[in-house]
Amino acid sequence: METIHHIGVVGAGLMGSGIAEVCARGGLDVVVAEINSDALARGRRHIEASLARGVRSGKLSEADRGAALGRLRLTTDLGELADRDVVVEAVAENERIKTEVFTVLDKVVCRPDAILASNTSSIPISKLAMVTTRPQQVIGIHFFNPVPVLDLVELVPSLLTGEETELRTRRFLTEVLGKQVIRATDRAGFVVNALLVPYLLAAVRMLESGYASAADIDGGMVHGCAHPLGPLALTDLIGLDTTQAIAESMFDEFKEPLYAPPPLLQRMVEAGLLGRKAGQGFHRYDS
Repeated sequence: METIHHIGVVGAGLMGSGIAEVCARGGLDVVVAEINSDALARGRRHIEASLARGVRSGKLSEADRGAALGRLRLTTDLGELADRDVVVEAVAENERIKTEVFTVLDKVVCRPDAILASNTSSIPISKLAMVTTRPQQVIGIHFFNPVPVLDLVELVPSLLTGEETELRTRRFLTEVLGKQVIRATDRAGFVVNALLVPYLLAAVRMLESGYASAADIDGGMVHGCAHPLGPLALTDLIGLDTTQAIAESMFDEFKEPLYAPPPLLQRMVEAGLLGRKAGQGFHRYDS
């Protein structure tokens, strides 16, 4: 099987910049595409700040940091992804936006054996694969935030994903990036979010009903169950808009009430109270 050397990432938000960073640290040539120069600048700042933290913690040398930055190129032109071995889509958790990206990637990525991957956390891979002319080369690779810190990746082949695509992707994730891979079937939510999201939504409903305060709900799970973060603080970290999008995708597929976003979550998203990235969600955060 062809060795993977050239990576493209579409989207330079928290997930996209994290994926680009771990690929660059893994010795790969990385091109990151975004919609405009402002978004690219934010992405570069995320990557530079994360690499700087790695140096301060002793996990990276200054030479390693410089080498990783040297392997990164940022662009607003998706055409620059034409020569990539793997392109990872990491845009907003919105099916319409993702299918539009895959439609374009199918046209611009020229390598006949190139893998088109999605970092979706809930949207079925088959829906993305079917807007391309190469569904056998489309696969889900769901990283977890923060990507440079968390080892897990969910590998999600659709019913049409080819065996070689799955094997090449698994080797890339484990041997090059050093990630821990679990295989999930192509169902909304996959493994982790199918378990996690009902728990997060239950915490939102508990707060909404006045059952307990946000501090006490989170404190109960941290100090009583040894969780590193309480469910509301974790929702803030994920992003309330992302949590709502995942819940809506799962509810659309399964029609189970436990997946339905509570009204409080919807109102907070409408108000722009999206969690850490907005400075306020269920808790307040310093800038």
